Amino acid sequence: MSTQPATGQQGDIAVDIANVAKNYGAVVAVKQVSLPIRRGEFLTLLGPSGCGKTTLLNMIAGFEAPTAGTISIDGHDVTNVPPHLRDTGMVFQNYALFPHMTVFDNVAFGLRMRKVDKQKIAREAEAALDMVKLSGMGGRRVKQLSGGQQQRVALARAIVFGPKVLLLDEPLSALDKNLRTQMQFELKDLHRKTGLTTVFVTHDQGEALSMSDRIVVMSKGEIQQISKPLELYSRPVNSFVASFIGEINQLPVARLKRSGQAVAFAFQEGVTLEAEGDHAHLDDNSDVSIFVRPESIDVAGVQGGPGNVVKAKVVSHIYQGTHTVTRIETPGLGLLDMRVGGGHIIDQKPAGSPIDVRISLENAVVLKASGAK
Repeated sequence: MSTQPATGQQGDIAVDIANVAKNYGAVVAVKQVSLPIRRGEFLTLLGPSGCGKTTLLNMIAGFEAPTAGTISIDGHDVTNVPPHLRDTGMVFQNYALFPHMTVFDNVAFGLRMRKVDKQKIAREAEAALDMVKLSGMGGRRVKQLSGGQQQRVALARAIVFGPKVLLLDEPLSALDKNLRTQMQFELKDLHRKTGLTTVFVTHDQGEALSMSDRIVVMSKGEIQQISKPLELYSRPVNSFVASFIGEINQLPVARLKRSGQAVAFAFQEGVTLEAEGDHAHLDDNSDVSIFVRPESIDVAGVQGGPGNVVKAKVVSHIYQGTHTVTRIETPGLGLLDMRVGGGHIIDQKPAGSPIDVRISLENAVVLKASGAK
């Protein structure tokens, strides 16, 4: 099976999306997006429903025509090229398998459409099934397979002819949680083995963070940020990205105060939180929005430690096995969620109990407040 990344004189860019827009009448689905996709990378389009990510994927595949802009694959303009001539493999959200065909015939379908000889079809289809761990199951009917097996068939059908780009439209959304986690590992392993340039669409932040080389966050048809997962999680560029990626607390707007190298944030009701770190990009006496992850809030210990101790009241607990998400109410800061290891806090601090918590701003995201000058 020919699944090694393409080489030649096309350079390092497998797909080049240049000033692409898509309108449906008066509705703007995608706004002037430019995005070079590197050869061999696993790139994820991430965002809420209606953000334009699937529309963008469909334009790469050729199922949607751009209103403006161009799309190139391997240096060739394919903007007006039909889908079956673009040399892309597609896995749909509902898999789109042929129920009347066997597993083998589903996988072999694309090769037969390309007039490949029978011996090569047999060899390539079996190799693709082996790649997705379905070796020996070619004779089964699709309806005899589990959801996870059907997804593997769809993957085998998409990669069997060695496409230049593999396109995945929320392929894990129909699977249960445990199987989704397993398939995340298998997709990454498949990507490692094939080296295929892969574009993955999801609204699930966990999937994006765990699988991607780079993540493209979209909102309302526009790209908000393009980053590696760790950078995206720790250094979001705006409040939308900060609030969308992972669990996070957005504190009320605060006034930044500088005193030498020290920085403090003044909230309502006389609450002040101090911070270390470089906030040179923010002006003294300016309004800022602060985002704090639940893991940066914990029960204040007897030994002390870095961070700001504030008084609060426990509102509720959600036990998650390895940890408990405890919601607290704090004067001047409102409702906050903190993540505490295990479940001991549920009995130690039942709902309604007073509690002292320590808030560390070491890894907080501090941005200029919306509307602030």
